[in-house]
Amino acid sequence: MNITGRLTRNAEVRTLSNEKQVVNFSVAVNDSYKNKQGERVEQTTYFDCAYWISANVARLLTKGTLVELTGRVSPRAWVNKDGEARAGLNFHTSNIKLHGGGNRVETVQATAQSESNGFTAEGTEDDLPF
Repeated sequence: MNITGRLTRNAEVRTLSNEKQVVNFSVAVNDSYKNKQGERVEQTTYFDCAYWISANVARLLTKGTLVELTGRVSPRAWVNKDGEARAGLNFHTSNIKLHGGGNRVETVQATAQSESNGFTAEGTEDDLPF
């Protein structure tokens, strides 16, 4: 599954007890549609994302960055400290593309290198008509 949205906060790297690292970040995906009355309805869906391949990508994942993610979605449910039932969506990210703003688009593809489990980046520049 692919989603495209903006980061709602800077990415954080957590180190687990087995020394594995995970990059956690949150993405807001905006969507709109027209209802039966012909009115435009805006809807935002929030995803809590986890990226396990390389912690080096965290420095590029800053609040407001437009990202295109590939991965899988899983639902989660919990009870908060006030005893209220809550629900959310987790996105287990396997691929990240960063998109810049304005007339210039920079795309950084985060991929795993099979041998070193590192981070590689490829940059491109395009002039877009919009």
